[in-house]
Amino acid sequence: MAEDITNTVQNEAAQQPQSLAAEAKPKRRARKREEPKTEAQDKDIFMSSSVMLFNRYPYDVEVYDPSLRNYINLKPVAYPNSYGRKSQSQFHKANLSIIERLENSLMRGGTGGKIGGKVIRTKGRMQGKKMKAAKTVMEAFDMINKQTGKNPLQVYIQALENAAPIEDTTRVRYGGIISNVAVDVSASRRLDIALRNIGMAAVTGAFHSKRTLSAALANELIMAANNDVNSYAIKRKNETERMARSAK
Repeated sequence: MAEDITNTVQNEAAQQPQSLAAEAKPKRRARKREEPKTEAQDKDIFMSSSVMLFNRYPYDVEVYDPSLRNYINLKPVAYPNSYGRKSQSQFHKANLSIIERLENSLMRGGTGGKIGGKVIRTKGRMQGKKMKAAKTVMEAFDMINKQTGKNPLQVYIQALENAAPIEDTTRVRYGGIISNVAVDVSASRRLDIALRNIGMAAVTGAFHSKRTLSAALANELIMAANNDVNSYAIKRKNETERMARSAK
């Protein structure tokens, strides 16, 4: 009798760890094999995106300047606003929407120098007011569409290409002599200069004038897109390149 009890206890003890291990072992689920997407499917997904700028203007524009293509970000976003998330990262401007960069160029406190014999100070009317700048750009694009009948985004890209200088001058010291030397301008700086001049032209055109800021911006973009010599950005580009030619 005692031998039977001991045998049953040993058998239960031997079977218990196996049952616990079997319960603790998770069950593996059969994974579904994902088939790689074909190029046609990727194109269909990209083409099916119907996001439009300000829910009005399509993003199907063309950049003719090959040096500016890598720095003009035309990612389809209805209302571009990055909230400064990547402002401290390297080359953040290349990943910033080109529409948002135009809005940032309008948020300035003035020129800091004399233009037309006067110093322009806006007393902080646009500094830090991103929503106001976005509304100004949207109104300016509406005016461009009414006046030209074209996609204002394409007009804006043409204005940037025409207002971006190719050559500039820099000061070089040889011993005790300082001279100006002509240098080529990088693509990133070309875009920065064009945006700065267009934003400054809009602010100066609306300063002490009945013309609104959006109207001044629309007028400047249309003239720069047509390569008009009356455009402030085109004047600055021609002056910069003329000084570079004289320094050669």
